[in-house]
Amino acid sequence: MVWSWVAMASRWGPLIALAPRCLWLLGAILLMDASARPANHSSTRERAANREENEILPPDHLNGVKLEMDGHLNRGFHQEVFLGKDLGGFDEDVEPRRSRRKLMVIFSKVDVNTDRKISAKEMQRWIMEKTAEHFQEAMEESKTHFRAVDPDGDGHVSWDEYKVKFLASKGHSEKEVADAIRLNEELKVDEEKWFTFSSPHTVCASTPGPAFPAVLPAPLTFVLLEVLENLKDRWYQADSPPADLLLTEEEFLSFLHPEHSRGMLRFMVKEIVRDLDQDGDKQLSLPEFVSLPVGTVENQQGQDIDDNWVRDRKKEFEELIDSNHDGIVTAEELESYMDPMNEYNALNEAKQMIAVADENQNHHLEPEEVLKYSEFFTGSKLVDYARSVHEEF
Repeated sequence: MVWSWVAMASRWGPLIALAPRCLWLLGAILLMDASARPANHSSTRERAANREENEILPPDHLNGVKLEMDGHLNRGFHQEVFLGKDLGGFDEDVEPRRSRRKLMVIFSKVDVNTDRKISAKEMQRWIMEKTAEHFQEAMEESKTHFRAVDPDGDGHVSWDEYKVKFLASKGHSEKEVADAIRLNEELKVDEEKWFTFSSPHTVCASTPGPAFPAVLPAPLTFVLLEVLENLKDRWYQADSPPADLLLTEEEFLSFLHPEHSRGMLRFMVKEIVRDLDQDGDKQLSLPEFVSLPVGTVENQQGQDIDDNWVRDRKKEFEELIDSNHDGIVTAEELESYMDPMNEYNALNEAKQMIAVADENQNHHLEPEEVLKYSEFFTGSKLVDYARSVHEEF
């Protein structure tokens, strides 16, 4: 489920209740390409696998950032900041001994003073290094996408140029879209995409019938327009002063990856607070931070998963985000918490990661502990950890 979409759509509750199929179709128009899942529990590898090579829409997941774009906890964060570029190197079907050996190689790199123990300071240094790797990957990806949306190579991209390339990447005629935008005409979407925009106030189905009425209720269009306007707002937020409504390659990087820009990170925080803030005070209470949208849990298994999710979220709020422990998270506190290059946060994360596996309570990680808790660090459970410790060393 696209949570930011849910938060936005909740404002249109009565309308959505009357037309659930329409919402699904609107999601298709927006091309958000997200699969339904309870409480954002998809794995890091699943999210990476779902990412198209030619995707020029800002990603819905940012490696090395503690919160998702929609304000939910990044379930793969520990693995991302521990593995860096090796994030996909511990698949379940890989031979266990080879995976154990690879994990011990990582252990030896983190263990700078070679005392066969990882301290919080050593882990902090490693986390910062791996976060920098994710930043470098994002920059390389952004360069590729920038070239795709800047065909004339002038080093600048307008909002209209981006919109044309984005729709073209999804199978629409680039020429038709460009002509419609240039002539300020209504935009007609390919019939295979199900919809035609016939006016600013109606959305028509290409195949009318009981499931797809010929004309959907006009207010649904405004839900669509609100989502598109948010994306456009993000584009303009990435346009550094003095604003010229054109994005350079560096600004385009901030558009795709807000974690690379202080201003865009602040904008991302503002969006998260807006989506989760229920009383309009522009800050978050604990109930607001842990609340679930109505109808997200469909069965007992989903309920159990979401109960754990709420528990983890409560712990994160109380122990890490609410820095002054007054029961309220401000935008400033959330921004500090989400900043991937904040060294203080990296040290706290290092201590937290050590605490998870520190069975002998010496405030360090040892090889046996890392292997035993391999699922936490790598996403894969490596069997026979105790027996294999010495052979791996």
